[in-house]
Amino acid sequence: MPDRYKIHPSKRLGQNFLVDKGTVKKVINAAHIEPKDVILEVGPGLGALTKQLAKKAKIVIAVEKDPKMVAILSKTLKDYKNVRVINGDILKIDVKYYIPDSKYKVVANLPFYLTAPVIRKFLESGNTPGEMTLVVQKEVGQRICAKIPDMNILAVSVQFYAKAEIIDYISKKSFWPQPKVDAAIIKITPLKRVLRIDPSKFFRVVKAGFSQPRKQLINNLSKKLKLSRAKVENWLKKNSMQPSQRAETLTVKDWINLTKSIKIE
Repeated sequence: MPDRYKIHPSKRLGQNFLVDKGTVKKVINAAHIEPKDVILEVGPGLGALTKQLAKKAKIVIAVEKDPKMVAILSKTLKDYKNVRVINGDILKIDVKYYIPDSKYKVVANLPFYLTAPVIRKFLESGNTPGEMTLVVQKEVGQRICAKIPDMNILAVSVQFYAKAEIIDYISKKSFWPQPKVDAAIIKITPLKRVLRIDPSKFFRVVKAGFSQPRKQLINNLSKKLKLSRAKVENWLKKNSMQPSQRAETLTVKDWINLTKSIKIE
């Protein structure tokens, strides 16, 4: 039991450790790890998932921010010679420094506050992983993997770069201390394509469209992009969209088409 380490999980760091063996197995199975794989684990905590990753992968690079956890991991993982524990902030470290060959997978049990920043870091970096298998809050996982007519800005932000899918759900009883909500295992697979669009322009259009989700596209786009209603109406209709539509009814492809077909200052 985790209690034997005499630790007090940090609320500030969102520490809810994955301790259920059956759930750990689910995550491992979802990650489809092969003997040649290099795994980057974010927030290994007490190392329950790390041990199972080490049994299947070539090497595991485990990045842990909490020095107390690093001290515990030095003991719990001492018999696993293919594990390297890094004491650092995943949002600040240069992944290329630790994984120079660029071929790796990410596996992580992520606290709520880290979910979006971590996903963004890896999808927007020049050293994108082959795939990410993540444990996140159930509602967050559902938002990330949403489809029309329930799209949201987080879903568009992730799906612009990758395919996102829910693999399974996890009971909150699988964690210590037990959180208030259940979790989900999600798989994010970066798309192998060349972006023929400026991401900054794309997200400017998307943010404008979602600025007030309950309002019609013509209102949001006109106000935020400082375009006349007539111009926005014509722009939308040229892309087979109705001015009365709302942002959550548009696919990522729709947003790409809109971005390609407008000049904004």
